[in-house]
Amino acid sequence: MISNREEVTALILAKKVAKGVQWKEVADAIGLSKEWTTAACLGQMTFNKEQATIVGEIFELPDEAVAWLQIVPYKGSLPTEVPTDPLIYRWYEVVNVYGSTIKELIHEEFGDGIMSAIDFSMDIQREENPNGDRVNVVLSGKFLPYKTY
Repeated sequence: MISNREEVTALILAKKVAKGVQWKEVADAIGLSKEWTTAACLGQMTFNKEQATIVGEIFELPDEAVAWLQIVPYKGSLPTEVPTDPLIYRWYEVVNVYGSTIKELIHEEFGDGIMSAIDFSMDIQREENPNGDRVNVVLSGKFLPYKTY
């Protein structure tokens, strides 16, 4: 019996390794971006029935796991407040160092508000460079102004 979404994520990761599946293959099968699809497979988004069924087939999941893929998850997957994984920590470092700059420039350009992580997209690509390949990440979120009332 599966008792939570984290168990489904563990099943997906185990099957991914065992079968040699790439996230882009899963994304292509359901017709969405590799970024959103990966987040969903890792338990951060909700699949609809058709998407969950396809993911279930790819990873040979039991029906119960496919049902869990359709439940709205508890979002936030990091196990600690300050991440310890080096790659994830670097993102934390980027926010620590550049967060106030990002905030200041967004406010200067758009006014008082936030960038949505709900109406949001992300694109991660390899950028070839003779001095060592670079990671190119584009984050795009709808600007949501604070309302007065």
